[in-house]
Amino acid sequence: MPQTADLIVENASILTMDPDTPAAQAIAIKGDKIIAIADRDSVRDCKGPATRVVDAQGGSVLPGFIEAHMHLFGGAAELDNLHLTGVQGFDALRDAIQGFAAKRPKAGLLIGAGVDYAILPEPVTRHHLDRIIPDRPFAMSASDHHTMWANTKALEEAGLLHGKQVGPGNEIVMGADGLAAGELREGEAFGPVLDHFGANRTRLGLEGAEPDPYPSAAELAADRDLMHRGLEWCAKHGITSIQNMDGNLYQLELLAGLQEEGRLICRTKIPFHFKNFMKLDMLEKASRMAAAYNSEWLSSGMVKVFYDGVLDSWTAVMVDDYADRPGWRGEPLFSPEHFAEVAVEADRRGLQIAVHSIGDGAVRAVLDGYQAAAKKNGRRDSRHRIEHIEVITPSDVPRFAELGVLASMQPPHPPGAMNFPLEPTISRIGRDKWPLSYAWRTLKNAGARVVFASDWPVSPVDPILGIQAAVLRKPWAEGLPDQSFSLHEAIAGYTVEGAYAEFMEHRKGRLKPGYLADIVLLSADIEKTAPEALHTVRPVTTICGGKITFQA
Repeated sequence: MPQTADLIVENASILTMDPDTPAAQAIAIKGDKIIAIADRDSVRDCKGPATRVVDAQGGSVLPGFIEAHMHLFGGAAELDNLHLTGVQGFDALRDAIQGFAAKRPKAGLLIGAGVDYAILPEPVTRHHLDRIIPDRPFAMSASDHHTMWANTKALEEAGLLHGKQVGPGNEIVMGADGLAAGELREGEAFGPVLDHFGANRTRLGLEGAEPDPYPSAAELAADRDLMHRGLEWCAKHGITSIQNMDGNLYQLELLAGLQEEGRLICRTKIPFHFKNFMKLDMLEKASRMAAAYNSEWLSSGMVKVFYDGVLDSWTAVMVDDYADRPGWRGEPLFSPEHFAEVAVEADRRGLQIAVHSIGDGAVRAVLDGYQAAAKKNGRRDSRHRIEHIEVITPSDVPRFAELGVLASMQPPHPPGAMNFPLEPTISRIGRDKWPLSYAWRTLKNAGARVVFASDWPVSPVDPILGIQAAVLRKPWAEGLPDQSFSLHEAIAGYTVEGAYAEFMEHRKGRLKPGYLADIVLLSADIEKTAPEALHTVRPVTTICGGKITFQA
């Protein structure tokens, strides 16, 4: 006798991502697992008097999306910020900021996000912002979150108007008058603004730090609610698993609190963030986090590192000079020797490593560090990762497959692909390096495992928009290689490869009996939808662990 299901989804176009049974019409769930997936009549044998039946109305059913690179706590906080994506020109910027400020008369710091580096014809300064809002502290961040611009009021109150010493790879841009110009490059430069106005707990995971003093009971409750709001936003977009890319013990404690309250609705992995000023013995904390949190719902076991910055602010580390800034290759946050020491020790502890590396110089140094770890500790199934890989050299392409390193990449990020303009990025890179910029297909063809994600809140969290961006990817100049993915490859990037990235390919990422019941039901058949219309396909129901976490 077949088991009796708690939930059956039928009348569906099921794309299982399982090569043994690639398609089906119905799926049965009992508890938190899939017990049957087949044609409608076969699955109906699992129906009992208390079984709930959901009619998918011919829409696609996919494995729940696995968001392999995002920033949950900060993304949740930004839901209430001023969103400036697509805003161009001084007048439009002025109207947006003043309208936002008028609705928030008591806010200590007004924050904008999603700013295009070319929002004005000339570089943004505090003087531009002072013309818009002179009497209240205001700061706005670039879409990539590696640069902020602040008005004079914010700089004064944060103690930055006369500059401040910052570490390698960070810069407070100074004006000809000897005062801060308003542009703050990387976290050490703009962190004091956010810290001064109390907007810091959500970003402590980027600093490898814990709240000090520890939050009050009311602050804890507020932070749990904020984290839950971020989880709800993810579930709304069909996401069932999150691999966070900033982290500390506090975030794990918040999520554990939500789990106790029955409000942990996405499986979440939180790393320990290792900074360049830390001693190697700080990795003991990462080991303790990994030991304490290792369930299918809440886990750690990863070390996140930033090796460089981003292309648009010339903080990514390049092998050669920037095309539009001769003599400058970026300043690494670690020396290659220092990073290799960190990689060897983290690998020795059995921890997975994920490193933000955008420039080809950073990518090479991180691959060298992983190679040093394998030589010192012996080869193992480490699945170390490199995040972003926006530029790479030909000789480093095959090293991903040779070393078993995962290429973690973001379909919304290439210039012109979705929400990022071509300039200034392509001029920073230079024509000679264009063929191996954002080179998903090149890496995949060379045997690398390529996992997709959004980097929310850098880009919209919506995996379907990411899938569409991957499928529609076009070269930005004639003669460049086609880096696009097929629909199935793009979906795999958000399901199969995401599961592999967290050593869970035997439990999720596909729909098959015995696997976790992490599922998303879509409003239409995604395989029959024109690529240009994929964005119209919406999640209507998200199921995680057999429980409905979102319903339209």
